[in-house]
Amino acid sequence: MLVVATIVALTLLGAGGFAVANGAAALLPERPEGCDQPDRTVQLYAVELPRDGNQIRLGYGLTPETASYPGPTMEMTEGECLAVTLHNQVPAATLEQLRTDPTHPLGVSLHVHGVKYTQLSDGTVQSYSYVPPGQSRTYTWYAKKRDRTAGTPGTAGYWWYHDHVVGGPHGTKGIGSGLFGGLVVRRPGDLRPDRTYMTVFGDQQSINLRRGAAADTCDQENPQPGPTCIVAKKGERVEFIVVGIGNDMHTFHVHGHSWADTRTGVVNGTNAETDQVPTIDNKTLGPGDSFGVQIVAGDSVGPGHWMIHCHMQFHSDAGMYTTMHVLDENGNMPPGGEHDHATAGAATAPAGAAPAGGDAAPAGSGAAAHQHN
Repeated sequence: MLVVATIVALTLLGAGGFAVANGAAALLPERPEGCDQPDRTVQLYAVELPRDGNQIRLGYGLTPETASYPGPTMEMTEGECLAVTLHNQVPAATLEQLRTDPTHPLGVSLHVHGVKYTQLSDGTVQSYSYVPPGQSRTYTWYAKKRDRTAGTPGTAGYWWYHDHVVGGPHGTKGIGSGLFGGLVVRRPGDLRPDRTYMTVFGDQQSINLRRGAAADTCDQENPQPGPTCIVAKKGERVEFIVVGIGNDMHTFHVHGHSWADTRTGVVNGTNAETDQVPTIDNKTLGPGDSFGVQIVAGDSVGPGHWMIHCHMQFHSDAGMYTTMHVLDENGNMPPGGEHDHATAGAATAPAGAAPAGGDAAPAGSGAAAHQHN
């Protein structure tokens, strides 16, 4: 009843915001301070994807046809303001099936971590900033610059966005169905990767809502980069956006590669500064956490099939692993790695388990990873 009362207490005032119905004169700002007008606009669609058995799958996409889980990786540079218009094309009947409370409104939303936004772009039921079925709404994100004088850090980093409405006021069913994606905020001069992949570690030993054989579907003859095929040529700079969802703790470990424990995974500055930066190959990840890693594929170790997994042993035993396939300089797949490991992982995983009460996703679902030319 509290949620319903909150919604009733708000009166929409169009693009300018909303006012409290009790007559208060306060008008919530449409854009955060520093964002006079958006520098760019993006159209984002929330759609229903093919089900895996009885499990509902949803995804975000830059077009309805390219929707996936994870959704498309967004990029911003500090100082930039981005307007994202979310179109809700998920059928009301599907959202009804995910609803845990019959009084909870039907809709999807966009809630982002790390960057700045006003309450109108919070993506919650409490602020009435969600999108009912068949409607659209624009969210404004501002990547604030760091201010050395004021001591504010800015917003550069590796973040994520997700639904905060589907099923209940915290969007648990939306996240568990696939409504999430990555956001990278860069500073001028940051090293740019050749390829970016998102790995979302969740409950029930899943990576991107998949585990075992479904987490790595790379074709040995023609590997196509995507959420279930992490592939790069030797020498390419590979970036990972690592996110934790659900309720479990995990660790992110990559075989054969290491990185600096910094904002980007690389080191810059004087020798005195960089000498104090730890080099790691395993990093702890909790629910809601996110960080970024940049590595050079095959650096000193050459082409190969390099495992990525959670180092909580019962998690990896149950199928919480995938593979980074490092091709040779000519793009040839190295020998081995023909998914002969996948059967064991699939066999030991609990049947029908995935984040937020869902099943493991079908193999091959999802959009291609972001690739820079």
